[in-house]
Amino acid sequence: MRLEQGRATRPSEQVVAALARSLHLETPERDHLYQLAHLPPPVPGRVSSHIPPGVQRLLAGLGDQPLAVFGADWALLTWTPLWSALLGDPARIPESRRNLVLDTFLPPAVPGHWPVRSERGRGAVEAALAADLRTARATHPDDPGLRRLVRECKTHSPRFAQLWSQGAVGSHLHDHKTITHPLVGDITLDCDVLTVPGADLKIVAYTTPAGTPAARKLDFLRVTAVNAPVGTDVP
Repeated sequence: MRLEQGRATRPSEQVVAALARSLHLETPERDHLYQLAHLPPPVPGRVSSHIPPGVQRLLAGLGDQPLAVFGADWALLTWTPLWSALLGDPARIPESRRNLVLDTFLPPAVPGHWPVRSERGRGAVEAALAADLRTARATHPDDPGLRRLVRECKTHSPRFAQLWSQGAVGSHLHDHKTITHPLVGDITLDCDVLTVPGADLKIVAYTTPAGTPAARKLDFLRVTAVNAPVGTDVP
């Protein structure tokens, strides 16, 4: 590869992280790739965008389900074809804005997904996300990207600034959501956030019991996603 031969121009950290995910590298291999690019490998205390090969294989095996992987800062890292079919294609959104916190508290950069309503109400979702992000901030105190994210949200969202000032910590784990889809109309699903031990990643999964109207709508969308690749931010 061009990095090994020393012929590549110096790539950005985002490009190297995306390449490591695309190659399904283990942590030592990922660190070596960073060194070839003359970049410091990710260190403890900073948010990692590395997805372990086991998690990538899990998503590949469950590509017919609406799943996505987020970092500790709620940056969207990768997704399955059915996630795109259900919620709208994240690839239409600039990579720097593929973040659930930004999407929740700031106006969207471009229309990126279909409207989603929480059974708990928007206020509860906002509070849970702010508390979850404060937990991430405590876990990764030296991460500059996380500091920028908090600063941007506090500057441009009075609601986020209010929630942040309350100092609550917690995790955003479960919800019941209704997506207003242009093809199937309203589809109500369970939304669960699963954590990855040792990786500080969040796998978000939408599910519904078999035989329900929502399951039939999901089956219809699954047909539209059959030939779509698993989502990625690899350039």
